[in-house]
Amino acid sequence: MLIGELAERTGVSRRSLRYYEQQGLLVTSRTAKGWRAYDESAVNRVRNVQELLAAGLGTQDILQVAPCLDMKTQEFMACQDSPAETLAMYERRLAVVEEKAAELDRYRSRLVARIAQLRAADPDTELGEVLRRAEETDRAG
Repeated sequence: MLIGELAERTGVSRRSLRYYEQQGLLVTSRTAKGWRAYDESAVNRVRNVQELLAAGLGTQDILQVAPCLDMKTQEFMACQDSPAETLAMYERRLAVVEEKAAELDRYRSRLVARIAQLRAADPDTELGEVLRRAEETDRAG
């Protein structure tokens, strides 16, 4: 199948498919005219790559499970090609996600505290006006 059909069947843009190829996640052959041609297993591969990207993995992480990418989703989830390395990779990625989530939680807490402080200082004024005044005070101070 050509790149357009693969894009249509997987819901992934042609640009993304070319990127996957550049990253070594997708293998293609070329037609006599030089067009990219994919075999049927590319559909499962692309779907699995999309699922892993959506879970927060990077392309280098995904390369570690490359031997399993052509499998259907259920089979892929049970793939035991290199279980210790795969588990370690997932755990490393989870640690990064948890660190980012904690950072976002800290940002949220600070923003909530700032908003509460600003509202308490001037409860009858619209929030936008309170924020504008606070910003002017920050610049002046």
